[in-house]
Amino acid sequence: MLKMIKRLSLLFLGFLAPAAVFAQEAAQMAESAGSANHLQNFGAALGAGLAIGVAAAGCGMGQGKAVSAALEGIARNPGSSDKIFTPMIIGVALIESLAIYGLLIAFLLLDKIA
Repeated sequence: MLKMIKRLSLLFLGFLAPAAVFAQEAAQMAESAGSANHLQNFGAALGAGLAIGVAAAGCGMGQGKAVSAALEGIARNPGSSDKIFTPMIIGVALIESLAIYGLLIAFLLLDKIA
């Protein structure tokens, strides 16, 4: 457990260290006239990438778990395949719709950049 906490803290520090290094450049950019627009564009691009990345990762894990559980249930009781298969397909379609919402948000954020 202690080893995992050390790894997570190093990972967290790895994400914070570049922010401190580039803070001075951001402060210098803030002094210039058009810096607010650049920061908004950066934030929108970062948000778009995170939206689709998190949506795809979450939906991929959810679909894998749903299909795995359904196939395991069918393997244990082949007679119930009709009762398991249809709700599984509906559930996977609903999970996939969440990824499509993430893609829609990414497109909306990218539209703000242009």
